[in-house]
Amino acid sequence: MRIGRIVIDESELGERFVRASGPGGQNVNKVATAVELRFDVARSPSLPEAVRARLLTRRDRRLTAEGVLVLSAQRFRTQERNREDARERLAAFIESGLHPPKPRIATRPSRASKERRLDAKRERAGIKQGRSGRGWD
Repeated sequence: MRIGRIVIDESELGERFVRASGPGGQNVNKVATAVELRFDVARSPSLPEAVRARLLTRRDRRLTAEGVLVLSAQRFRTQERNREDARERLAAFIESGLHPPKPRIATRPSRASKERRLDAKRERAGIKQGRSGRGWD
């Protein structure tokens, strides 16, 4: 599997086929079409160190504590299409770690934007005060 300059060996991917939930008629109870794809991000020799570090620092619920990415694909009715879907999502995940994030440049709100915000708050407070029946002082 090739993602940009990175080539991931098939032996690094673990696939397990399970029964999918949801619609599918009689077929859904008989055929294991859903795919659970596992990829060990922490121990993969294919990933450059910088990419591995970026992917592991992400707060992604699909990553286990051991650094294994678990993708579950059951959108389609065929096993083959679900396999392709899981691999596409793995490629997108790795692609997101290829480029370092742009550093955030700290900015301050302008005086006019602060005044607009405070004016909007005062206006909203006046509307709510008018609902209580006491009136605005």
